[in-house]
Amino acid sequence: MYTDFYRLSARPFQLTPDPAFYFSSATHQKAMAYLTYGLAQGEGFIVITGEVGAGKTTLVGHLMETIDKSKLIAARIVTTQLDADNMLRMVASAFGVPIEAADKSTLITRLESHLRTHHREGRRALLVVDEAQNLPVSALEELRMLSNFQEGTTALLQTFLLGQPEFRFKIASPELEQLRQRVIATHHLEAMTREEIPAYVEHRLRLVGWREDPVFTPAAYDAIFAYSDGVPRRLNNLCSRVLLFGALEERHEIDVDIVAEVVEDLQRDLAPGAAPPPSPSTVGSAPAAPAVLSGIDGDRLRALEVRIAKQERAIRSILDLLDDWAQTAEAAE
Repeated sequence: MYTDFYRLSARPFQLTPDPAFYFSSATHQKAMAYLTYGLAQGEGFIVITGEVGAGKTTLVGHLMETIDKSKLIAARIVTTQLDADNMLRMVASAFGVPIEAADKSTLITRLESHLRTHHREGRRALLVVDEAQNLPVSALEELRMLSNFQEGTTALLQTFLLGQPEFRFKIASPELEQLRQRVIATHHLEAMTREEIPAYVEHRLRLVGWREDPVFTPAAYDAIFAYSDGVPRRLNNLCSRVLLFGALEERHEIDVDIVAEVVEDLQRDLAPGAAPPPSPSTVGSAPAAPAVLSGIDGDRLRALEVRIAKQERAIRSILDLLDDWAQTAEAAE
């Protein structure tokens, strides 16, 4: 892997959200301010939206690491198409409330009792709902009903709703007027600007022991921004492949040509109708050419051996990368 070649302690551009790599871009600073404000209010809903891979989950994960866990219990659910009853069961389960053999009224009673117990012990409850754009109106209304739990004038539950851009349109629908009135703050995560790209890349590299090897040229950063549009996950995917390419080619400077070649490979991989790779039955089926090989001099033979060794390393690295992607996909499910 490229981590060995560049002497890095870990992979800096993993696709799986990791709060340890949080980068405070301008838009993330604003979002963090809204989240902090919302926590201080201790009630209602806070809505954070952004494109796929914009960093919503990493943002909230970073916030959770900054709070006093002895004073707040947090539960997180990633939604699919849930109806109201299943949403209630998901919330109860996320807070550790038993859901076996319980009808809706029993679940509500158990969950409310659970939240009151934490309140009496001086702990607040926070629910984080990811992929909220997938929720039907009935499930969102169920969340609104849970926000009615109170102890005196204090809300027992606060909710963060994280979603893709279309969630902004859903929550603006007339059916969700009552929920919308309980939203105390909203923010849409924008993509990073071109000026923020070098700081983002170098921030993640430094966290894994980067000592300016490799270095990125300004033109390389231009190309990285052009491909990623400043979206963190796209940028991570590209930079991971760029570092892999650089290590295989033993390059200590990442220039625009390297980025362009990797981008071309990515686009080729994703292009519909691309020619499939040769099947295992045809690979190696061509007849050998001993006469040609016998005419190769020593220097050319050694060069050929070096190239074959590089190709073998590339295959091993690609297999490792595919395994990482498979693990990421499994974790996301």
